[in-house]
Amino acid sequence: MKQRYIAIVDFGSQYMHLITRRIRQLGVHSKIFPTDVNAHELKDAWGVIISGGPNDVNDQKLTYDPGVFDLPIPILGLCYGHQLMTQHLGGVVTSAHNREYGMATVEVLDKRSILAGLDNHEQVWMSHWDSVTQVPEGFTVIGRTSYCPVAAMANEKDRRYGLQFHVEVNHTLHGMKILENFVFDICGAEKNWNMIAYIQNLKNDLKKFVGEKKIFLLVSGGVDSAVAFALLEQVLGKERVYGLHIDNGFMRLHESAHVEEALAAAGFDDLHVVDASSQFLSAVAGIVDPEAKRKIIGKTFLDIQKQVFDDLGFNTDEWLLGQGTIYPDTIESGGTKTADTIKTHHNRVDEVLEMINAGKVVEPLAELYKDEVREMGLALGLPETLVNRWPFPGPGLSIRVLCASGKEEPVANESAVNAELQKTVQVYGTGVSARVLPIRSVGVQGDQRSYQHPALVSTAEMLPWEQLNELSVRITNSITGVNRVVYHVGGALPEQGFQLHEAYLTKDRLELLRQVDAVVDEVIRAHGLYDAIWQLPAVLLPLSASVGVVGEVVVLRPIESQEAMTVNFYPMDAAVLQEMVDRILAIEGVSSVLYDISNKPPATIEWE
Repeated sequence: MKQRYIAIVDFGSQYMHLITRRIRQLGVHSKIFPTDVNAHELKDAWGVIISGGPNDVNDQKLTYDPGVFDLPIPILGLCYGHQLMTQHLGGVVTSAHNREYGMATVEVLDKRSILAGLDNHEQVWMSHWDSVTQVPEGFTVIGRTSYCPVAAMANEKDRRYGLQFHVEVNHTLHGMKILENFVFDICGAEKNWNMIAYIQNLKNDLKKFVGEKKIFLLVSGGVDSAVAFALLEQVLGKERVYGLHIDNGFMRLHESAHVEEALAAAGFDDLHVVDASSQFLSAVAGIVDPEAKRKIIGKTFLDIQKQVFDDLGFNTDEWLLGQGTIYPDTIESGGTKTADTIKTHHNRVDEVLEMINAGKVVEPLAELYKDEVREMGLALGLPETLVNRWPFPGPGLSIRVLCASGKEEPVANESAVNAELQKTVQVYGTGVSARVLPIRSVGVQGDQRSYQHPALVSTAEMLPWEQLNELSVRITNSITGVNRVVYHVGGALPEQGFQLHEAYLTKDRLELLRQVDAVVDEVIRAHGLYDAIWQLPAVLLPLSASVGVVGEVVVLRPIESQEAMTVNFYPMDAAVLQEMVDRILAIEGVSSVLYDISNKPPATIEWE
């Protein structure tokens, strides 16, 4: 008998695969299908979920089988899927009607069926440009927000449901309850998935894929590569897995030594370490564009790997490249044909993609999220101290040191944007001001990449974190060209705004950020906050307080999350924050400290 499942039709949402992860949490098998899947192929499904995506349903470019909507099984449309169902069945979707990014409150109008067990008002997570403004015949509106007149709709007779918000993300507080209602009560699914069975199936698949070959694994020392290392060695044995840690010069203070010691203590005493810092620094000299930087670093990793490979005299026909890639790396790099590229991860550069297509790469964790990788690591016997480390990007500090040529285009309509920002924040009091910064960062808005400017907010007296969060959401939802908000917490605050200066990825700037990062780590650990925070990148901006005075601006980016696809900024205790800021400002070369009060969306975790 074929294993039944919940079918997910992929229209390119950044959260699409997270839907499958949530279904797995419910203990139910799920399968992903392309947009043009033939409806007949879904005959064994208990129900269908149509994902969100970056496209406009009024400018339909994606092919889909309309027969899907005629299937005699329940269908749930999320975000874009909600809009597609509306349009296909005769409703109205208005383009760029009301955009919402981040948390919103839905008024629940009907607490039966899919919204059973919810409160009258529910916190949900939005990320959309367009809105349903008229439901199809047979549907009723069962939820709305102040900005979105049809946040939820239902046709109970045909078992068709549409939600503008994302139930799959952790920030929709009762999203799992909604999925539970759909999967079990509406679809009648049964539990048929668990992690132990998944690991065993994965091991069997790895044995078949690898055959008699060996694995050359790049080990950063982070959670993902450590778990991949453990899994591959358990499946293939130590003699068939060569673990290589490359010190690219972008590591944290004493990071490479720490990685070697931590892995050795966990039983991985066969890790090999190569110092290639000079080659990486030379490769990115003078590079400013973040995408170019990421691609160069990804290619250099492969160059070093090949160099080591040649030095060892390995036969290329006997080896495959192993990587600890997880699903967010794939989806943010435009890993499905309908997804937008938010940023190119170092393990998704063109050369790696060519090797993947040729069957020369092994990525045992590519279908998992960080929390699932941690669960797997514990199941494989790895210590919690290794499994629960903060995530650290493969390109390391290189993507936390922002660069500038000094010849960047000025902010478009800067005076008008600043006037709009000031108008937006004035409701919080006369001591609150805001202005746009002359630098850009990567974000994700409406499932699309954005490369926009941050807004800087300052206040005479510190506002409560709740108000700062509300202010941040208000700015990014209403001000075009702004995808991130930072808050001034210490140091210089020039009246005329910070000045952009020429700055590149150099040893001196990296060393400065290492010092800042070390202070952050020490303060957080001293106050017992390490496990309360998902990640805390410190970022260096090429900004100074005045022309001719070069003093770096530091941004602190503490976040809360479970799977990194959506995040809230972390509201740090004021006394802890002040201690951290004072110590950072005591480092020579730092002029100001800012605090990133953006959520994801609209801002990504890393700035580049």
